Amino acid sequence: MLHEQKALVTGANTGIGKAIAVALGKAGADVAVNYLHGDKSACATVGEIRQAGVKAFAHRADVGVEADVVSMFDHVVREFGTVDILVANAGIQMDTGFADMSLAQWDTVLKVNLTGQFLCARAAVREFLRRGINARVSRAAGKIICISSVHQVIPWAGHVNYAASKGGVKLMMESLAQEVAPQRIRVNAIAPGAVRTCINAGAWETDAAMGNLLKLIPYGRIGEPEDIGKAAVWLASDESDYVTGATLFVDGGMTLYPEFASGG
Repeated sequence: MLHEQKALVTGANTGIGKAIAVALGKAGADVAVNYLHGDKSACATVGEIRQAGVKAFAHRADVGVEADVVSMFDHVVREFGTVDILVANAGIQMDTGFADMSLAQWDTVLKVNLTGQFLCARAAVREFLRRGINARVSRAAGKIICISSVHQVIPWAGHVNYAASKGGVKLMMESLAQEVAPQRIRVNAIAPGAVRTCINAGAWETDAAMGNLLKLIPYGRIGEPEDIGKAAVWLASDESDYVTGATLFVDGGMTLYPEFASGG
């Protein structure tokens, strides 16, 4: 499905990013694995991708630092010749009540979650425009997938910086999609709901926690990282060639206001 395509996934050494990177590799893409911390996990992800018979390598970079992003894209182009797919996944949380939130906590989350996606998307668009369309590989000149969150539409008390960053990702993605569609560049987003990763283990690792979580998920199960990986493969492929500027919610119905199912 993605044979001969070259992908870069940010924040790809663990969790959702890793699942996306592995899924792209299994679909036939060569994959660059970006990470900031965790050399061993990045190497493990590269090894798992290579088992699919494709190329992969890891590149350490802070997506919120312009020079790091420029260097990373230069490396990918040197190794792979170009970039066809960017999955801007890297993100962090620094949670606290609003009155106690420091400027550093606000700035750090926005730097990674929003500015990082801007810097990576800008570098990708520049490469797509330089190369143009290679019809043998894809009908599009390039594909960008922004990893957002259900909290781009669901307010989240105690996480104002995170929710604000994801709301920003939504309109950045839509505005960019509108701007570059005439150049046959597709820009979309995936908004995961509750997904079983280490970063949110407290929300699912005990029976009591899982029970409370499932009250928010009409479909009755927590998401798995592989659910997001499968969605990313579809959005990166020509199967979704007429899709741009869209957010695909992969959330088991979390955005369906489940509290209204029995009243309201």
